[in-house]
Amino acid sequence: MLALAIHGGAGTIARAALTPAAETQYRAALQAALATGYAVLAGGGPALDAVEAAVRSLEDCPLFNAGRGAVFTHEGHHEMDAALACGRTGRAGAVAGVRQVQNPIRAARLVMDATEHVLLAYPGADELAREYGLPVQPPAYFFTQQRYDQLQEAIAAGRMQLDHAAAPAADPNWKKGTVGAVACDARGHLAAATSTGGMTNKRYARIGDTPLIGAGTWADARCAISCTGHGEYFIRAVAAHDVACLMEYRGLSLAEATRVVVHDKLAPAGGEGGLIAVDALGNLALPFNSEGMYRATLTEQSEALVAIY
Repeated sequence: MLALAIHGGAGTIARAALTPAAETQYRAALQAALATGYAVLAGGGPALDAVEAAVRSLEDCPLFNAGRGAVFTHEGHHEMDAALACGRTGRAGAVAGVRQVQNPIRAARLVMDATEHVLLAYPGADELAREYGLPVQPPAYFFTQQRYDQLQEAIAAGRMQLDHAAAPAADPNWKKGTVGAVACDARGHLAAATSTGGMTNKRYARIGDTPLIGAGTWADARCAISCTGHGEYFIRAVAAHDVACLMEYRGLSLAEATRVVVHDKLAPAGGEGGLIAVDALGNLALPFNSEGMYRATLTEQSEALVAIY
């Protein structure tokens, strides 16, 4: 059964701080990405192409912390991570810390398709993208005033600012998170993709769970997973792969395996966030232990659903 789920980040998303106009913008962006990815599936395309297309749409939207909407590091530039995983072949590709690639998810796909590697970091990942003709952009392309203002606030407070941390009520658009997609195509093949701009005011080339296969992104013949939340906790828990392990070794359903990881394992340890998941029958699961998660789903048997809380 054709199935697609996407997310735009999970965390503290205060209802009072999200204006009706801002909510409309978020819902429209999620709907557009959902339609873009599902069109690939409906046309007989593979799950891998569908998740890449959906994530590219979200990367091009400045509302989310990925691609054009990436947050600023302490030094005032952008360091973006992305990953793709193909359940049919078991292959994966990822990039970390890229600075100029317009769509980091395309660079991750390039690593998978054109090299023998899985993960490339800056500056090599940017160099590979340029060699293969992927679009690159100057720093001005990634600049948004709100992101710059967030950096100044974080510097003044002397802290790194996670996307899912609480924000001043005066900024209704603070929550703009990691993006991702999972899909099941007409052949029952699965794929996952995730992309992020990291955390505001981060230093020392910090890398989260997104580009780490098995931590923030995973796909095999059984399930496909894309995570969003406090990356360090997802790394320690190897969260995405743990879902697959619970299904394989304990025989849990997708719904039960994702519940165990998000609510029984991550939450008690302090790991705020969520994930989206799909299995080979097209079943979807979108659990989160935070106040909200930007998400959208569409299957052959259900209409499009867009939700935040």
